[in-house]
Amino acid sequence: MGSRQRRGMLIKNTNTGPVTIVMQTRTIVLAPGDETLVTAEEVQDSGLRDHLQVRGVSIVRPSTEMEDSELRQTLEAEED
Repeated sequence: MGSRQRRGMLIKNTNTGPVTIVMQTRTIVLAPGDETLVTAEEVQDSGLRDHLQVRGVSIVRPSTEMEDSELRQTLEAEED
């Protein structure tokens, strides 16, 4: 049986106020109703997990392979 490939997620702020998610790799600020992609590694970050547990943000769906690739390229370009 092959290893399962981890994927990122599309998350959404379903609250009435803004949410700030502080992770090891970056900080994300989401206004009410905003959606953003997070990488597979960020999905495991305790900062994001804390917000998911208290429903600070919700998972909309897993990201597609193309979205994962584009997000990684964007994040790598921001590091340079």
